[in-house]
Amino acid sequence: MRKQISNIISWLIVLWIAKVFLLSLPYKFSGHPDTQHIFGTIGLWMKETLGHSIGNGFIQYGAYTVGTVELIISLILLAPALIWLIQKNSTHIKLPSQHTLHGLGGLMAAGVMCGAVFFHLATPLGIEVLHKGKSDNGSLFYAAVSIIFLGATLSFISYSRWTASSVSQSSVQLE
Repeated sequence: MRKQISNIISWLIVLWIAKVFLLSLPYKFSGHPDTQHIFGTIGLWMKETLGHSIGNGFIQYGAYTVGTVELIISLILLAPALIWLIQKNSTHIKLPSQHTLHGLGGLMAAGVMCGAVFFHLATPLGIEVLHKGKSDNGSLFYAAVSIIFLGATLSFISYSRWTASSVSQSSVQLE
């Protein structure tokens, strides 16, 4: 029963993170004005703080880079569903476990969102993003904070289950 509950919690976390990341991709990859404002604001701050070339690079490629990383993380988090289908049809293939992928994906998601929270707090972007007289009411910031917390939780749950299964496998091998 405890395994089932942690599995359900893991998948709910995965679905939230993947939803947030995947729904933002059209904005990041299409050069949407809101995305240009966000990455432009951060890029201008970087120009003053870290130099022109870094700031210009972030303005030009930051959204594509972050979007690509978020897509990769989403694929890692959702991969266990595909792996389950593959292993259901073939038992000869050894693929990474759900715990491994969810643990890694949770850490990666939390790490990327630590960067987002940093930029919200340390740059003129702010917690509440204002663009053309409209506010996001802090929704981007709060989504990032939720992913930091949930990504860390997912990694903890996955690590606990992974180490528990490793211990039980090694004890079986010793007997």
